[in-house]
Amino acid sequence: MVNYSERPELQYHIQLGKGDVGRYVLLPGDPKRCEKIAAHFDNPVKMADSREYVTYTGYLEGEKVSVTSTGIGGASASIAMEELVKIGADTFIRVGTCGGMQIPVKSGDLVIATGAIRMEGTSREYAPIEYPAVADFHMVQALVQAAEKGKYPYHVGVVQCKDAFYGQHEPETKPVSYELLNKWEAWKRLGCLASEMESAALFVVGNYLRVRVGSIFLVVANQERAKLNMENPVVHDTELAITTAVEALRDIIRKDKANE
Repeated sequence: MVNYSERPELQYHIQLGKGDVGRYVLLPGDPKRCEKIAAHFDNPVKMADSREYVTYTGYLEGEKVSVTSTGIGGASASIAMEELVKIGADTFIRVGTCGGMQIPVKSGDLVIATGAIRMEGTSREYAPIEYPAVADFHMVQALVQAAEKGKYPYHVGVVQCKDAFYGQHEPETKPVSYELLNKWEAWKRLGCLASEMESAALFVVGNYLRVRVGSIFLVVANQERAKLNMENPVVHDTELAITTAVEALRDIIRKDKANE
């Protein structure tokens, strides 16, 4: 492949090179969330700020760890993962937000994804549609244990991934409303917990690259609860998701050290 970077030693989009990140990386979508996550690290340093990709590197349990934002959607998230793996990362936790789909999934709850519906385009350029988008079992286990340790409200299961935010929130206005509305109803009947935009691509790309990937989300709101005039405040504080992801990462690091 052609190296498009002005500095050959750096990855083109994230503008990072070997040694700039740890093997363990947290992946928020929002670049502004990186500083908030990095505050949980020991001695965090801002390493790069390029396009939607902001990176801080610090330490947890004495191990180098990083946080890199991915922007919105699977396309930019897959770029971040590809380039981070090339410079040494092999363990990822997406820390994001989602919209609840099942009635018990309330605003402010956490959702831990075991798998994702591939209703997006990026993963199709990596694997046939028959291939499932699934999280690493040990990452799911660590996230569940961290949520239980913190006594936080959480749900575990399948999430839906899409490319069009307004295709979810205003499906009736779209020319393909018949498909969007029918599939949304199918996902609900199948017990899909929530909707978000990155995990399907990250799970498929992670399996292809043979790296570990997990996902945890804050439920911002639930449009199904809103339709029924049920309590449905909008929650933006991602601290519970961040704290749970950091605690899970600590556990993974300790287990990796023990196994080594």
